Amino acid sequence: MNFSEEYFNLKILRMKKIAIIGTAGVPGRYGGFETLAHHLVLNLSKDFKISVYNSTHTYAENERPKFWAGGRIFYIPLNANGWQSIIYDIISIIHALFYVDILIVLGVSGGIAFPFVRWFTNKKLIVNIDGLEWRRNKWNKWVRKFLRFSEKLAVRYSHADITDNAVIKKYTALIYKSLSHEIAYGADHVEKQPITRGMKAKYSFLVEPYAFKVSRIEPENNVHLILETFSELPYRTLVVVGNWQASEYGINLMKKYGNISNIYLLDAIYNQVELDTLRSNCYVYIHGHSAGGTNPSLVEAMMLGLPVVAFNVAFNRATTHGEALYFREKEDLKRIIIFTATKEYYKLGEQLKIVAQNEYTWKIICRKYANIIYSFDYNYSKKMVLPSLSSYGREFLIKNEMAHFEFPRFFYQEIDL
Repeated sequence: MNFSEEYFNLKILRMKKIAIIGTAGVPGRYGGFETLAHHLVLNLSKDFKISVYNSTHTYAENERPKFWAGGRIFYIPLNANGWQSIIYDIISIIHALFYVDILIVLGVSGGIAFPFVRWFTNKKLIVNIDGLEWRRNKWNKWVRKFLRFSEKLAVRYSHADITDNAVIKKYTALIYKSLSHEIAYGADHVEKQPITRGMKAKYSFLVEPYAFKVSRIEPENNVHLILETFSELPYRTLVVVGNWQASEYGINLMKKYGNISNIYLLDAIYNQVELDTLRSNCYVYIHGHSAGGTNPSLVEAMMLGLPVVAFNVAFNRATTHGEALYFREKEDLKRIIIFTATKEYYKLGEQLKIVAQNEYTWKIICRKYANIIYSFDYNYSKKMVLPSLSSYGREFLIKNEMAHFEFPRFFYQEIDL
């Protein structure tokens, strides 16, 4: 055995074992966390031994290889979303403790297990808390309370916590006194696509200008507001892609707006080329999300150079660096659609693409995750924010123009943070 072979074998033996938990699985075909897991495996499997937990609800029996892109796949017979996500994540965490050194947990559903991992093992926990899941309207009061408690445990007992947006980072600093790592999502997997003859035959609206939106059909994504706006603009075409049959909210919207001539409501599209064709040829991208952090569909639109009209909350302003157009009410959106010139749209798209190319590439994102993993070799410990702003009085906060910090339940929802 020569030196290079010996070094290679030694490297394999010393490679850290990583588990990625909390997604529907890889290859990604569902949402933001799945896309993140997908690219972590693609970019880091040469540096680490990676295991990923997949849901059998997402992958049919003939779509379940034991290995993918260098990563080991374990399958759990539960849904990775909804209330089952809690059990799904806990089972994945317990199983991973027998195989890996470091657990990357995407989301906080399994946060209730974190204290036990810290108390009884020497495994390292990295958590990406996502975008304040407990705020989503789809959950009832008790589920929200549990998710917020789970979030608290996940941040408190993790060895490193990740937030995907500057506003969420402020939230964890204030509420939990934790200095989180701000890591967004990559978007350079999307590509601008030409309109082919086949696509034109399948989607007749491609021959005319149209606005576009892709998202989960949920109330906090303001799909109802956007549809109502365009229903009053009969000469402006809107195309929305989403999971319309997944909730009563989506079913009702389909019934109400599904037969309006200038509105096209399409079911979820998992073919990347087809989706990119529809996105990259619209004249404006409408982003209605009012909850969360850095939303993957938003950074993907930016990477495609699309002009963005986004719901006016701090999360979206932070992601777009203030380079988009923003709306709060139906009349705001209507005014933007009617009066914005093509030249202005073009300029916005160019500016947003520059932001995306500088910040939202997978090479950059995955290297940031790798750096956290490597930092444990150098006795990394989580940094805390002390003293907390809550220890200051009202007079101090007002004097320093930080009065909104006095109301931590609501400050992260404000526009001007």
